[in-house]
Amino acid sequence: MTLIADRPGPGAARPYRFPPVVRRAAAGGQVVAAHLPGQNLAVALLLLDVGAGQEPVGKEGLSGVLAKALEEGTAQRDAAAYALAVEGLGTALSTGLDWDSFQASVVIPVDRLSAAVELLAEAVRTPRLDPADVRRVRDDEATALRMDWANPGPRADAALRADLFGAQNRWGRPMHGDPESVAGLDVEDVTVFHSEWFLRPGTLIVAGDLDRIDLDALAAAAFAGTGGGPAERGGPIEVPLHSGRRIILVDRPGSVQSTLRLGHPSPHRAHPDYVPMTLAGTVLGGAFTSRLNHLLREVHGYTYGIRGDFAASRRFGRFAVSSGVQTAVTAPALVEAVGEITRTQATGVTEEELEVARSWRAGQLSVELQSPRAIASALTTLVVHDLPDDYHARLRESLLSADVDQVSAAAATHLHPEALTLVIEGDAAVIRDDLEATALGDLLP
Repeated sequence: MTLIADRPGPGAARPYRFPPVVRRAAAGGQVVAAHLPGQNLAVALLLLDVGAGQEPVGKEGLSGVLAKALEEGTAQRDAAAYALAVEGLGTALSTGLDWDSFQASVVIPVDRLSAAVELLAEAVRTPRLDPADVRRVRDDEATALRMDWANPGPRADAALRADLFGAQNRWGRPMHGDPESVAGLDVEDVTVFHSEWFLRPGTLIVAGDLDRIDLDALAAAAFAGTGGGPAERGGPIEVPLHSGRRIILVDRPGSVQSTLRLGHPSPHRAHPDYVPMTLAGTVLGGAFTSRLNHLLREVHGYTYGIRGDFAASRRFGRFAVSSGVQTAVTAPALVEAVGEITRTQATGVTEEELEVARSWRAGQLSVELQSPRAIASALTTLVVHDLPDDYHARLRESLLSADVDQVSAAAATHLHPEALTLVIEGDAAVIRDDLEATALGDLLP
């Protein structure tokens, strides 16, 4: 007996309402908050204008080591005492960083929020930074990176970034550094970086029931002992496109698979084409139903999966495709991937494809923006990228109202198949001749 069933169509995107946003200056810094009536949990997030992009060239990974070292005690308490104080409140200190910012946050019941923010500020503003602890954290981070870089992928990612943005620039090097850059850091690098960037007030993000939260008191705790003006953010970086495609081969002798990374520069996060670019990327490679995944996985069986999308920070962005394929099909997989990118750039998207992409992206908002932490993360997006307070309230409608002409125009404008860099990490002795035979681009030495 044969079972036959029609594939279900996309459901209607659920409506959602982003909470009101409150902004105010307080205690020398800025507070940005969202009101979540009746919510017993609250999030406080300290956002500083210092990320990987502020690290000196040659000191990549510095902010990551500092973030880990913040957990090793403060000027007031050793590591054990600080951990007990935080755990006694029933929370944990979470840190994170990207190209543009550093974040430290707590999630906690509203009635303990004030005490948690005091502990958060204690770690960020007055860390112990004992030399022995800093060296241990550095060595642990370098070891973790060595283990990661032993796997396929990180070297290919680094080669692509260096070719797109220039290895002489910080943004042309890995965001978290590499094993050598992290191992080369010393204690003074960490302490100087902290004194230069982590004593500026920054922005306090709060998501919770504001009727039960004293924002001024939280700001006083978060910004105590700070000074100096806001960090210089800098404007968008103009990254030129290459005049032709190029192929970079990263040798991995004996590998039975090839790791593929294809990409080119693209606009920064606040670009007005962000929504149609996102939808074009979703149709091309940003979902399991995408063109690239259908072609290379379902039609040809070259890979378990392939993904392509636009990603952007405050100052720059990139379009990138990533996948892993068997060594024997490296060349044809590249030919098909470049061909699909070229077709999408030339012919745009269809209404049927776009309807799926619109519904999925808009529907995600209803799912993703439910918890206080998710709301706090959305507020950081407003601050980091200088977006209007009603951005998230309008985002669902912006996604659903984007039409075929707009999305196809974004694909035509922001996809550049002729300027792609193709990075292949694999067995060079086996695949070099096949790559040259594709005539996809110049094979760089």
